[in-house]
Amino acid sequence: MIKQILIKPVITEKSTKMSDKNNVYTFVVAKSANKIEIRKAVEDMFNVSVANVNTAIMPGKPKSRSTKTTIVRGTKSSYKKAFVTLTPGETINIFGNTEE
Repeated sequence: MIKQILIKPVITEKSTKMSDKNNVYTFVVAKSANKIEIRKAVEDMFNVSVANVNTAIMPGKPKSRSTKTTIVRGTKSSYKKAFVTLTPGETINIFGNTEE
């Protein structure tokens, strides 16, 4: 079975600005994936050449919610984020075909 490396793209205001100005795209990746595997996965999936890959492990956060009788406490699980820099002149269309 092939290991799932790229889980989903991160689409926030900050990541959109980074992709527009610096050609850096952000993805949530498997925690066991290394930079070489992330580079190969992005190059194969989007047919682009990758210049640089930086990773960060985002820590889990405590969350709580109130019910009628008690407060339920838990944690949001941690995940790994990859910042992929493409070579100049290349782009990734994350949103697909939006033109009609």
